[in-house]
Amino acid sequence: MDDLTRKRCVACRAGAPKLTPDEMAAMKPQIPDWDIVTKEGMDVLERVFKFDDFASALAFTVKLGELAESEDHHPAILTEWGRVTVSWWTHKVRGLHANDFIMAAKTDHLYARG
Repeated sequence: MDDLTRKRCVACRAGAPKLTPDEMAAMKPQIPDWDIVTKEGMDVLERVFKFDDFASALAFTVKLGELAESEDHHPAILTEWGRVTVSWWTHKVRGLHANDFIMAAKTDHLYARG
């Protein structure tokens, strides 16, 4: 499968198809540290990133916000002392789209770069 970090998000319209369970299972190995959870009846990708202090967590949050703006796809972000919880899903389809897996992989890459 292609490296998700090299892909760009595509515009997603209301009514676009959600990923099927088989499609999600095929993409999940590329983002092994993410969980697929159900929130408000929707599948959501979620991961907690650990940091040594609040300043580092906040700096990551800012970088992730800049990445989200550049891709025009935006996560839910909870920034706390020593941790940032990131959730990706596509509002327009009320679930997971390929864009969410792309952005999860890009989030992992951003975290790995420090």
